[in-house]
Amino acid sequence: MSGDRFITSRRSFIKSAATVLLALPTFVRAQTPLERGGFDERQFPLLREKLLTLLNDERTAAGLNRLELDELACKVGNDHASDMVRGQFLSHWGSDGRTAYLRYSFAGGVDALQENVGSADKIHSFAPNSVIQDFLDMHQAMMNEVPPNDGHRRTILDKYHTHVGFGLAFQGRSLRLDELYLARYLRLDPVPRQAKPKSTIILTGRLLNARHSLHEVDVCYEPLPKAPDIAWLRTPRSLSLPSDYLVLKPRAPAGTSYTDGSLGDFDWGGGRFRVPANMFRSAPGIYTIVFWINLHNTENPFPATEICVRVE
Repeated sequence: MSGDRFITSRRSFIKSAATVLLALPTFVRAQTPLERGGFDERQFPLLREKLLTLLNDERTAAGLNRLELDELACKVGNDHASDMVRGQFLSHWGSDGRTAYLRYSFAGGVDALQENVGSADKIHSFAPNSVIQDFLDMHQAMMNEVPPNDGHRRTILDKYHTHVGFGLAFQGRSLRLDELYLARYLRLDPVPRQAKPKSTIILTGRLLNARHSLHEVDVCYEPLPKAPDIAWLRTPRSLSLPSDYLVLKPRAPAGTSYTDGSLGDFDWGGGRFRVPANMFRSAPGIYTIVFWINLHNTENPFPATEICVRVE
C-alpha cells in the first residue's frame, strides 16, 4: 500500500471539481411586455418533474444510471436559489459565505455533492409554459457545453451520481436554478455536528453495497465562513474542497504495514466502518469529512460523503 496514491487521487478530483464549478451560465432575454396571471410556486413540482425527465433522458442516452429526486437537496437548492435571486448574484457561495456542501450537510445531508447553478434575467413572459421553458433552457445550455469548457456537462453526466435536487427561484423578471448532484453510497449513524477543537468524533455506519470498499477518509479544515460583499459574490470563481486536511487510512492487515511504517487509522469490514476523526486545529472552523469509495478495485476512488462539523 502507498500513501502517495491517496493524495494523488484526491488532488485529481479537486482539479476536476474546480473545472466543473468554474463557469456560471447566465441568460439574458430581450424585454417585452409581460403576461398576467402567470408562473408561481405551484408549478415547481411540474417543473422539477420535467427537469428530472430531461436529465435522465440525457443520462440514459449516455449509457448512465437514472437519478432519483432528493427532497432535502431540493429544499437546500431552493434556499440558495432564493438567496441568489434576492441578491441578484450567481455563485456557489451564499450571502452568508457558506458553500453548497456546507449548506447541504448542515441541513442534515451526508452525501458528497456537486453543484451547477444558472440564471436567466429579463425573461420575456410570466406565462407558466414560457417560464418552465426558460428553466429547461438553462439546464440544456449546460448540457450543450463542449470541451474543454464543459464542466457543467461533466457534472450532469458523472457516472457516480445517484440522486439530484433542483432549487428554483424567481423574482421579477429574474430566475435562478440550483442543481445539486449527490453520490449516495453509505448509511451513516447519527454524528454530532458540533465539537470542540482537538476533540475526536467517531463515525460509524455501513456501505450500502458490501462489495464496495472504503479507500480512505479525509478530514478537511477551513475557517468559519464569513459573509462576503456583493461584488465578491457577483464574480465567477471555482470551488474545491479545503486544502488543509488529514488522510486516514484503513487498518492494514495483520502482519503488514504501509510504506511509511504506519498501521492505518480506522477499522472496516463486511461493509461496516468505525472511523475516529480528529478536529486537529486549535482555531475554530468547519471540518468536512470525506469518505472515498471504490466500486471496483480497477477504478479510481471517488468521494461519497461531505459531512460537516462546526468546531469552536
